[in-house]
Amino acid sequence: MKTMKAAAAVLVLGLCTGLLGGCQKTAQADSKEDAGDRVQVKVWYSGGKTATKVLDEIIQQFNSSQDIYEAKGVVQADYDETYEKLQAAIAGKKQPDVVLLDADKAVNLAEKGLLEDLNTFVEKDASMNTEDFIPVFYNQGFTEDGELFAIPAYGTTQVMYYNIEAFEKAGIQADNIKTWQDLAQAAESMTVREGEETTFYGWEPMYNEDNLMDAVFSNGGSVFSEDGKSVLINSREWVEVWEAFRQWIHEDKTMRIHYGGQGWQYWYDTMDDVLQNRAGGYTGSSGDQADLDFSVVAAMPQPGFHDNPPAPVARALQFTMVKGGSDEAKQGAYEFMKYFTEAEQQAKWSMETGYVAVRQSVKENEKFQAFSEENPQILVPLEQSMHASILPIDPTGGKVYDALKIAADKVEIENIPAQEALDEAQKTAQEALDAL
Repeated sequence: MKTMKAAAAVLVLGLCTGLLGGCQKTAQADSKEDAGDRVQVKVWYSGGKTATKVLDEIIQQFNSSQDIYEAKGVVQADYDETYEKLQAAIAGKKQPDVVLLDADKAVNLAEKGLLEDLNTFVEKDASMNTEDFIPVFYNQGFTEDGELFAIPAYGTTQVMYYNIEAFEKAGIQADNIKTWQDLAQAAESMTVREGEETTFYGWEPMYNEDNLMDAVFSNGGSVFSEDGKSVLINSREWVEVWEAFRQWIHEDKTMRIHYGGQGWQYWYDTMDDVLQNRAGGYTGSSGDQADLDFSVVAAMPQPGFHDNPPAPVARALQFTMVKGGSDEAKQGAYEFMKYFTEAEQQAKWSMETGYVAVRQSVKENEKFQAFSEENPQILVPLEQSMHASILPIDPTGGKVYDALKIAADKVEIENIPAQEALDEAQKTAQEALDAL
């Protein structure tokens, strides 16, 4: 269900000798199959139970909307498995036509020349209206050379979910929380202690480096220098934010994190604390909305840090077109991607999953408008995405973000000072960058 962890996977060149040459050859027998008189388009995707159900419904709607193409969906366990299986499929020239991927995995494939440049399709299609895409999502699909290797399927961003009763009891107005410092004060006012033990926490940041990084970007911080040669993860902007979280968790004990367990257990434990009146709120995914009870909680955007404007990350889950298919299958793949990103389908997707629509015009959809009037929380991640940051691609294949993950564990779990943890992460990350 969540897409907060986008760990980079390294493309194994040994899977296909001469991959860049051999796998780009047309393999019509493998990518085009007849479904009656229709051209079959293979679509690989993954996600939680709700997301895969809705995506399958949209696939069926696409098939009913025209009689030329037949999209065939294949559900994978998760995005990592999708990527691993895709490498083997490319090597065996049995690749799907459309694949839903994390941005970092799509970039890896694009850099190897394994994805179609979608500019060739978009430029011929006057009805595509690319200006309607929310820029933070659409812009993640371009290479530095301007190649369009992906079209955004949907977005995700972390927002704030607060316990309505706890806020009311403490006299807190969500609209008044403009900074993380405001939230820290609110958390203190909601915290309940029995002796030295905290029995009700004011706030629960979501475990891992993502929430910490969101706050850093909202403090003016950056991962890399403008020239891309230096890692900046132990700068003042980083240390200030991470040390504040360490203090709130370990010294003030007004906040806490859940961690450990299997799979997404820590995530659901965090959600349950707020839903079951054990915490004042938590920071979670836009995709959590399908699992939350909004008679108990409400949503608000992430705040800035001190006087800086909020700039949390908004990630795009991307549709990519793998090279090797027939011309008919490629056109069908493009038509499916276009269909999925139209405002009507984006409205359905967002309303039923909680994930962020990638089209600005979704707000003009009558069904979405009616839904948002009764469920205003759906607008929070959408509006937040309008001013969100793009998470930089890690050129080291994930070593920079791995170093940050280790540092986050030290700060959030082990109570190690932020300066010490981030200095160690900086050294590891810079060495990895210098080795390129």
